[in-house]
Amino acid sequence: MANDLEFTKEADQFMAQLLDALDEFDPDDVDAQLSMGVLTMEFRDGTKCIMNRQTAAHQIWLAEGATAWHFDKDETTGTWIDTKGRGELKGILSDMLSRRLERAVSL
Repeated sequence: MANDLEFTKEADQFMAQLLDALDEFDPDDVDAQLSMGVLTMEFRDGTKCIMNRQTAAHQIWLAEGATAWHFDKDETTGTWIDTKGRGELKGILSDMLSRRLERAVSL
């Protein structure tokens, strides 16, 4: 298990990679900003999706509307997995973006 510093570095690196991918989208479709461990995605309709690191829990949290996910890092695979068994973070985010942008998105 990573210490707080290692977790913060890993989570920030993961979110920076996501930001790079989101920067490829039309900013009118999704405008993404990353600051202080919080990745904010704002969509054309003004709604937002927020991802942030929770250092004390060593988790990444994702919220879209009334739905929220908490992800732990699987040290074996290096992926972030939902604590309630709903899937992997990139897959969940890809599905959400596909629905919001009305086209297939794969991160």
